[in-house]
Amino acid sequence: MDLSALTVASTITAIAEKQFTATWLVEEFYRKIETEDGSIHAYLTLCEQRAFAQAKRIDEQVAKGDPLPLLAGVPIAIKDVMVTRGVRSTAGSKILDNFIPPYDCTTVARLEAAGAIILGKTNCDEFAMGSSNENSAYGPVRNPRDTTRVPGGSSGGSAAAVAAGTAVASLGSDTGGSIRQPASFCGVVGLMPTYGRVSRYGLIAFASSLDHIGPFTKTVKDAAILLGAIAGRDPMDSTSADVPVPEYVREIGKPVRGMRLGVPGEYFGEGVDREVRAAIEAAIQLLAQAGAEIVPISLPHTTYAVPTYYVIATAEASANLARYDGVRYGYRSSNTRTLADMYRKTRDEGFGAEVKRRIMLGTYVLSSGYYDAYYLKAQKVRTLLARDFQTAFANVDAIVTPTAPTPAFKLGEKVDDPLSMYLADIYTVTADLAGIPGISVPCGETKSGLPIGLQILGRHFDEGTILRVAHVVEHGLSAPS
Repeated sequence: MDLSALTVASTITAIAEKQFTATWLVEEFYRKIETEDGSIHAYLTLCEQRAFAQAKRIDEQVAKGDPLPLLAGVPIAIKDVMVTRGVRSTAGSKILDNFIPPYDCTTVARLEAAGAIILGKTNCDEFAMGSSNENSAYGPVRNPRDTTRVPGGSSGGSAAAVAAGTAVASLGSDTGGSIRQPASFCGVVGLMPTYGRVSRYGLIAFASSLDHIGPFTKTVKDAAILLGAIAGRDPMDSTSADVPVPEYVREIGKPVRGMRLGVPGEYFGEGVDREVRAAIEAAIQLLAQAGAEIVPISLPHTTYAVPTYYVIATAEASANLARYDGVRYGYRSSNTRTLADMYRKTRDEGFGAEVKRRIMLGTYVLSSGYYDAYYLKAQKVRTLLARDFQTAFANVDAIVTPTAPTPAFKLGEKVDDPLSMYLADIYTVTADLAGIPGISVPCGETKSGLPIGLQILGRHFDEGTILRVAHVVEHGLSAPS
């Protein structure tokens, strides 16, 4: 059997119809990981005992003829910024190298309650800070489509596991594009829900007002299924929204005829790769042929998105990462004599260069005399960016753009140029700042075979619409019209 061809939907059907057992499937995935992941490095930690115990429960339910939960037997990988009870959770950092959490992230608990099987924890940029997955303390992830290139970041391991077929689906987190950009680079579907749609309880925080959890899948339908399983109010997360969760799968079969799709001119300026532009324009044209009305729009404050993001995100990171001090848990430097020395050396030895850079930037913009000039002003610009989207969505149903300005770049190409690396998120950070949902769906390839992703943005809590548009793109616009 070709495990790479399995989808969430086909796995659910196969388990229910007894085409194979969940235990057999887990065994096969671990064999595939053992033989193939060495060249990709998508996984940091496997949790075989937990996976086989869950598989046994599913097999017993099947044997008894009991009603099966939604995701019965589906093998899923989890980005290593979501804590897992009894399983090492590092956030890609040396400072949490031996951290064994005593509880589960809400999304992990919901997946397992729905019958999913957690295979392991995936590699990521340290504390989710990066656009290439080269900032992990445990080494980079390689793109399965071309192992000389990056998979995108920070959820590169989760995207690569799905693209390589070493998981049927996975979870990632998105703070400035960390689900959608790796999805584009690896040629899979990546969905970032509305801020508050999915609980962040148990997510190791980078920037609390920007962090989202969402799925990587092979199909848009799979993304709809997974979102339905993890979405909804969680009393453990005060920022999770008490908004009804629709049946997303019902949305994806609907046509786009009569929909108004906005195309922002600011996303098609200088810096967009020629082949990326051509693929995006072809996808937009096909949507028009399917009956959607293409509406030119303007998001005038887009040019300020990246600097605004890197002020707010680093400020929040500075505050969130203050807890890693060697006192309560995680790494502690052994060669210290005083408490102050222990703090200083623990953080210096435990954090990588990019995390230190962002902590310093964030501490600076929050410091006395600079708070108003930087952090407060960035929050005001964030409001302007959100208003741009509100104005646009008064006239259009969704917005379509490139996910990233280029296809996957070479490993090491931007490591020594942080500004160039930050600009890799230029088309994704705006949605995080505004709190709106976004999805990246494959829409073509370069002449050399590198994937290209189309980004679709929607109104708050309107994931159904962006899934609907993405499904039409995915199926070559064969949806009914």
